[in-house]
Amino acid sequence: MGQVTIYLEDEVEKKMVDAAKSAHLSKSKWIARLIKEEVATEWPQSIINLNGAWGDFPDIGDIRGKIGKDSAREEL
Repeated sequence: MGQVTIYLEDEVEKKMVDAAKSAHLSKSKWIARLIKEEVATEWPQSIINLNGAWGDFPDIGDIRGKIGKDSAREEL
């Protein structure tokens, strides 16, 4: 497991310490969780579970149908 040293402004560090305490995590685990979320390549399960949650949400045809017609593109 790798180790990283970071430098934070005092105000940012205080906010980080408070956030870690409220999450009941050590500073190291709190930062590691943020990095893990940031580099994730898949949607979290909580987002995947939202699929189809809005039954009355318009489909793409309804949304694009009201925009109008595109202009002709120039040939390359």
